[in-house]
Amino acid sequence: MALLDVSHTTTFTTSSNIILKFIISMFDKLIKWNDSRITRNALSQLSVRELNDIGLVPGDIDRISRR
Repeated sequence: MALLDVSHTTTFTTSSNIILKFIISMFDKLIKWNDSRITRNALSQLSVRELNDIGLVPGDIDRISRR
């Protein structure tokens, strides 16, 4: 007859959830960092006149890309 240790299974599940949440959080941060990098690179390619056309100045690029 097999005996199931419920407390051990629950602990494993809780540990797995914590690890899974950590991994998801890291992927989320990586995605946000990459989006910010792409935005910053795209805005950096624009001339001062083009930035003015969309209501920005070169000093706004870092602030905008961190949103």
